[in-house]
Amino acid sequence: MVFAKRPVSGFTGGVTQPAKISRTSIYVAAGRAVGAREPDPSAQNPDYLAEKLLGDPSTLELDHPAVRALSLSYDEAMRDVEVVVNVRMMTIRTRFIDEALERAIANGATQVVILGAGFDSHAYRCQKSLANVKVFEVDRPVTQELKKQRVKEVLGTPPSNLTYVPVDFQQDSLPDVLTRHGYDRTQRTFFILEGVTMYLPEEAARETLRFVGAHPPRSGIVFDFVYRAMIDMIARIDMANIPAAQKPFVQRFLDLTKNEPWVFGLPVGGEREFLRELGLDLREMFTVGGEDSAKRYLTRADGTQVGAQAIAEAMARMAARAREAAPTSPEVQQQMSPERMREQQRLSAYHLAEAVVAN
Repeated sequence: MVFAKRPVSGFTGGVTQPAKISRTSIYVAAGRAVGAREPDPSAQNPDYLAEKLLGDPSTLELDHPAVRALSLSYDEAMRDVEVVVNVRMMTIRTRFIDEALERAIANGATQVVILGAGFDSHAYRCQKSLANVKVFEVDRPVTQELKKQRVKEVLGTPPSNLTYVPVDFQQDSLPDVLTRHGYDRTQRTFFILEGVTMYLPEEAARETLRFVGAHPPRSGIVFDFVYRAMIDMIARIDMANIPAAQKPFVQRFLDLTKNEPWVFGLPVGGEREFLRELGLDLREMFTVGGEDSAKRYLTRADGTQVGAQAIAEAMARMAARAREAAPTSPEVQQQMSPERMREQQRLSAYHLAEAVVAN
């Protein structure tokens, strides 16, 4: 099985290019870092190491609101709705994954495999719960070398139970590479696949999940995904038809994913059947940023939600600009209707899922 992740390893359109650090790994870690500054523990991102592992923001070769926010105070940073959206998403993702990891360890997992690890910090900040577990961080050599350098500078010696697994996602067989580094596929294992599935060709996604499904019962995986409808919508984007208020956000997304395109999504309503074919049972799934996830992970002790005011103000401005641009247009009125907006949000939203190997 070749775990073909994303083309940032340098192969795009048949032309080999110099390998670079994944841009998404940087802005994802930046979102976690800003979220860790939230003063209320009830809605705080628990990744207190993210900012330390990233280091000096001025050295990061990425112009993104979440990266710029590292140089601002928390309150000032959270006035930018793009920062808010990123922080909320990463807080939900991190806390959900942390819970799933704790559950997996309690259920007897003796190995944890982090695929496309980037600046993931579980091996370092969860040492107590992972004390008797082997941890494997799998990533491209160029990203992994920077990670190892930052770990050395910030933490010194990495944990003794951690193994770094460099891999060429385009060429290498994931099971073979893991095995060469001491991995035992007969042991109960928990996989973390964060921010990866949307970059995989469908067959590579199936093969990766099928590999997980071939493990002993009660092994499992936590992963995020988008729907196939979202992939189709991205392919049909025409900037000329995007409302002016939305263009900066859409263009930033397109720029960010230019060399790391989203290509795979799960079928709407067919998630459970999709996973079952691959030997996995869906344990839990929800929409990132939806009402349930916000209540569960973003609600402070006083009942307010992280970033809720900035989002409400941005939505109001967007709706007002759309009405001003075409106040009598039935098409605009239909697109701005609550029902249409809720359905579009459902199809285009990010989702989190935890699945276990079927008995």
